[in-house]
Amino acid sequence: MALAHVVVLTVALVLPLTVPYAVAVALRRDEFRRRRAWADCPAQARTLTCLDRDIRDIEPDAVLARLAPPPIEWLARDLRRLDRQRRGGITLESELLLEAVMRAYDERLCLACECLGVQENLRPLDGMDREIERVRVEGALEAAGLALR
Repeated sequence: MALAHVVVLTVALVLPLTVPYAVAVALRRDEFRRRRAWADCPAQARTLTCLDRDIRDIEPDAVLARLAPPPIEWLARDLRRLDRQRRGGITLESELLLEAVMRAYDERLCLACECLGVQENLRPLDGMDREIERVRVEGALEAAGLALR
């Protein structure tokens, strides 16, 4: 009888201590597997950590500034597509979408001007001044041989 009391008392003391750990392991089983997987391949973990650090150090504007502009044929195609979008369709139903299309159209106009050597001042302007400059730039690009429509 004394042995049964010892077993019951031991279980009563050990069970409250071990159940929370068992529940935690059951709930975080995937996390423990991932940690174990990372421990098995430390070279990959170091590589990914270095890659993550290097990606954080990259300035996207600096990378884009170093890239060459796209071919003029691509710009012409984009300009025609964006012109169709800004003049009709679903774009006219959403101010946000129309603003995004106009911003993309203006950026392509600036790139086309850069490729063809046409002077433009679209970036610093806004409102009606920007509209007028856009019309002038479109005319100058068409005079340079770029078919916009």
